[in-house]
Amino acid sequence: MTGHCVRLILASASPRRAELLRTAGIEVEVRPADVDESVRSGEAPEPYASRVALAKARAISQHLPDRFVLGADTVVVVDDRILGKPTDSAEARQMLRLLSGRPHTVITAVALIRSTGLPGEILDARVERTTVEFATLSNEDIDWYAATSEPMDKAGGYAIQGLASRFVTRIEGSYSNVVGLPVSLVYGMCKNAGLLLS
Repeated sequence: MTGHCVRLILASASPRRAELLRTAGIEVEVRPADVDESVRSGEAPEPYASRVALAKARAISQHLPDRFVLGADTVVVVDDRILGKPTDSAEARQMLRLLSGRPHTVITAVALIRSTGLPGEILDARVERTTVEFATLSNEDIDWYAATSEPMDKAGGYAIQGLASRFVTRIEGSYSNVVGLPVSLVYGMCKNAGLLLS
């Protein structure tokens, strides 16, 4: 497979993931995957994210013969509690109170598959972890941010690249991971699999 020039299929509805890859010069074809992202009883954050990332890649790969599919899933974790996407502004405020004045972990699981029929060949699967710390947020901060449209489609209820950047006091690890995809990790995975990305 060495020297195989490909365009990745990104099994994600996130425009941020596609933008991150394209900004790094990696062209992708976006194919959103429709999978059940419910957390199973007793499921820890990392295994959960890994399972969902692989499910996304497999869901798309079974329809595309001999293509290379990338699945990813990002979760925000506080005290082993997974914070998904808030369903309304009240839930967004609740999440922001949990994040206020303390560090939390952003976990992104990534799975790279070559579609060879069901269920596809797993070329690589990895997890990136980044620590993010928020300043202590006032009630006014929380109400203001929750009233914007930004938290609603973001894991943990915030976008580090957007308005919430004013709250971030420290980050340890990959910045792009917090946005939604650890680009350097993905690039390394593709290189290790012998792919030349266009």
